[in-house]
Amino acid sequence: MSGGRSLFTRFSETQVTLDDAVIGGRVMRDRGLEDDNAASLAAAVLDEEAARQRTQAERDGGVTLPDDLLPGVGDEPMTLREAFAAGGKGMAILLLLLNLVDELPRTVRVLAPDIQRSLGISDTVLFGVLGFGGVALVLGTVPMAALADRINRVVLVPIMSFFWAGTTFLSGLVVNPFQLFWTTAGTGLGQAYRIPVSNSLITDTYPIQARARIFAFEGVGRPIGQLLGPLMVGGIAVLIGGDDAWRWAYFILALPPVLLGIFALRLSEPERGRFEQEAVLSGEDALDVDELEPSMSTAFARLRKIRTFYALATGIGVVGFALIVVPGQFNLLLDRKYALDALERGIVESLIWLGSLIAIPIAGRVFGRKFREDPDSVVRIMGTLIMAAGIVYLVVLPIKVLGVLIVGLALAQALISAALVAAPMIIAAVSPYRIRTQAFSLLPVFIFLMGGFGGGVLGGQISDVYGNRTAMLILGPPGALIGGWLIRRGAHHIRRDISLSVEEMLEEQEEARRILDDPEAVPALQVRNLDFSYGPVQVLFDVSFEVGRGEVVALLGTNGAGKSTLLRAVSGLGIPDRGVVRLNGRTVTYAEAETRYRVGIVQLRGGAGTFPHLTIEDNLRTSLLSTDLDRAEVDQRIAAALARFPALEGRLDETAGSLSGGQQQMLALAMTLVQEPDVLLIDELSLGLAPVIVQDLLRVVEELKAEGQAMVIVEQSLNVALAFADRAVFMEKGQVRFSGPAQELLERGDLARAVFLGGEGG
Repeated sequence: MSGGRSLFTRFSETQVTLDDAVIGGRVMRDRGLEDDNAASLAAAVLDEEAARQRTQAERDGGVTLPDDLLPGVGDEPMTLREAFAAGGKGMAILLLLLNLVDELPRTVRVLAPDIQRSLGISDTVLFGVLGFGGVALVLGTVPMAALADRINRVVLVPIMSFFWAGTTFLSGLVVNPFQLFWTTAGTGLGQAYRIPVSNSLITDTYPIQARARIFAFEGVGRPIGQLLGPLMVGGIAVLIGGDDAWRWAYFILALPPVLLGIFALRLSEPERGRFEQEAVLSGEDALDVDELEPSMSTAFARLRKIRTFYALATGIGVVGFALIVVPGQFNLLLDRKYALDALERGIVESLIWLGSLIAIPIAGRVFGRKFREDPDSVVRIMGTLIMAAGIVYLVVLPIKVLGVLIVGLALAQALISAALVAAPMIIAAVSPYRIRTQAFSLLPVFIFLMGGFGGGVLGGQISDVYGNRTAMLILGPPGALIGGWLIRRGAHHIRRDISLSVEEMLEEQEEARRILDDPEAVPALQVRNLDFSYGPVQVLFDVSFEVGRGEVVALLGTNGAGKSTLLRAVSGLGIPDRGVVRLNGRTVTYAEAETRYRVGIVQLRGGAGTFPHLTIEDNLRTSLLSTDLDRAEVDQRIAAALARFPALEGRLDETAGSLSGGQQQMLALAMTLVQEPDVLLIDELSLGLAPVIVQDLLRVVEELKAEGQAMVIVEQSLNVALAFADRAVFMEKGQVRFSGPAQELLERGDLARAVFLGGEGG
């Protein structure tokens, strides 16, 4: 019997009674109502989403500044000579040469067949080993960028140049793929500083109007390196001869970085963000801003929320499949299908980069002009050039005539090289200057993790089975086409992202002047212009409020208003899309939660605030693990905290899980108090607790208030809030609707009712 037949049919297949018909009719009507309800619900959801997108678009438009307020847009053009006069020739020339010599170890792929035969390894092993140099570069780029945001960047240049010169020399001594793996990784690690540090130094050394030209000037180093490198490497191999000639190529390539490292000792450190500040502040002197050093995790989380940057980084990551796979596989193809020796392969490699020598300077001139006229067009042109390269790959890679194949690959490389000139100027425009070096570091992260190591291994596997040409066809054209399309998507957001960067700079200078004029009026906690999203859904909109020293603020609002999310953004548990958080006048926006915790922002989260399987004493001691207090100081703080909660005294050996809900809340509050915070954030103080427990907690809050403890307390009960709060901040749908004395909230009947009826959470 069919499993799809109804239960009614199974019981009666021969008779259909009137009752059955009635029941069937009711079922059909019920199903009809269900369908109508489902359709209505779906329509309501779609309407709500459309309304949300319209509102979001309106808010985005409100953030976008006119062109005359965007740094570099509408400015007068600047020639290369004028740029050198403003920033000096030395920096640009050195960075060009560093770019050039950085390419030399990578041109050893011309000798890939020789290395393969000497070490007796397969395509997959060879490209996996060589590709891991890119992974090491990525792993080093991130901490190098973070370090460069903390120290003088010019210090890193000679140190790391000497380091990778040494590992390159050692590559000539390897006798097995395992050793080559580590020396290649060391070279990649040593070169990790260059992309973020070089781009950052250019940005802070040369005026905005000249950046495109300087980036192009420095960028020419890569095609020159790719032009001379293969010729040099192939020439060395032919001149020396023998199976181990490739080793001498490594020995000789170790010399240039040593010479440049010595020259780099003369560099001086430029001021960070100088030209943006001059443009935004109209020539006024920028005031120093007191801030915590940006952490890597927070900086990257913030950068991911810059839409132009995220589109650019993901797009370039996909393009990495073409950038890495095509050159490597093409060299193997030249050896296996066209029987070219090392010198001949070097000549072909050089010819492919000839077009880039012409394209890059032209791109610098064009992108500079387009950015001044229309920043959106820079992103669109960049993506279009890369997509055009994908089409060229698709057309020429199947062609077996070597001359035509070389010309086609040279054209594709010229298009990609020209497009990449725009990448650093886009990043410089949209990223906050204090984390700009880390922004530059994400480009190699995406290129090499997506296209470098992954593409190298995948391309090697495909070529082992289907051949080198097939590997290039499968990975090259799609990588360029999809990557270019992803980059173009960022064009719609670049004006808004530049505007947000300008807004942040203006706000920090305004606050710096306020602090300078009246240091005593600096609030304990300040939140300005805060936006926050969970994925694509924005939940906080332009939130601003302050907490004075010794002030207690009640954070009220309806269910889902964003109160808990706001506390997460303040404490560092969530990273905002926009806005600033300050503690005692010190910017902590880019500091991670652990750092904010150590400097005085402590949050008591709603719900589970204790470790249930640990004793009360262990819970309290655990909360002080991040401090450097000695045991006597720890004991003193624990005793002081327990003195506020008589219900916990004498029970230090009991587990937290054995306590009642109210007692666990007391313990959680005690765990925050032992930190002696500057600002205490409490999420849902009285939620779900008996009135007698609430009274005990309010007594503690009153004691803290009398001692001058600044607090922000999320509270669902207006009556409870009025019992302790100096001021109230009312939120609805992610926005601040009211901020003022708590008693005044009672006079706003609509808001007071919302607090009473809004329910829990938020």
